[in-house]
Amino acid sequence: MSKHGKMVHRVFAFGLLLGLLPAFAAKGIAQTSEDSQIQADVAKALDNKRFKDVKAAVQNGMVTLTGTVDLYADKEDADKKAHHRKHVKGVQNQIEVAGPTIDDVTLRNKLAEKLTYDRVGYGTTAFNAFTIGVQNGVVTLGGVAYGPMDKDSAISLVSNFPGVKDVVDDIEVAPVSPMDDRIRLATARAVYGAAQLNKYAIDPAKPIRITVVNGNVTLSGVVDNQGDKDVANIRANSVPGVFKVVNNLQVAGATQEK
Repeated sequence: MSKHGKMVHRVFAFGLLLGLLPAFAAKGIAQTSEDSQIQADVAKALDNKRFKDVKAAVQNGMVTLTGTVDLYADKEDADKKAHHRKHVKGVQNQIEVAGPTIDDVTLRNKLAEKLTYDRVGYGTTAFNAFTIGVQNGVVTLGGVAYGPMDKDSAISLVSNFPGVKDVVDDIEVAPVSPMDDRIRLATARAVYGAAQLNKYAIDPAKPIRITVVNGNVTLSGVVDNQGDKDVANIRANSVPGVFKVVNNLQVAGATQEK
């Protein structure tokens, strides 16, 4: 290509670039406008006194939430509300849970007490066996729930409790199984049908927990004496169809083996 030809080519390319610049600029303006709209939508969604100290920033469709809330449930709710806005590509939830500071032992005991009465009246209390761990306000829930509603209820209860900074969900849901349902009910009748164990059915806070997964029965909770623990074990093992019984019942006042 001649020197003149190269010059013409460069001028043409430069002219083409200049022609595209307005389009690039328009795209940038559109992006900024879209971010502004997202921010307005998120702010509207968070227009509630629970989120009065929460701020939202938007860049390229990504929402960053900062500030403080009183409850962990409010932090989760703010996240959901932001995620559901149109054109939002993602949410970075940097909200901190303020609220009261409660020492871990006290918080765990309070949560354990609340959970013992959760779902009372629904007929599933004895079939839920939850574990609770607390470290620096972060609550880890484990164990087995009878069904999804029992699990969701437990998580909601903990998330809405003052002093909880975060919730780790390690709860398993027992698989749907007609055989397990039959064993579950039969085991409950067998255990609570024993004269000396009927007292544990009266107080919702002191049930013998009966977890059944694939025919395997686990007993948990606290009983008054070793005799009650042994009878519960014998009665559970007598149920037809039970593959194995794991007796994790604790005796009140007894020193646990390490």
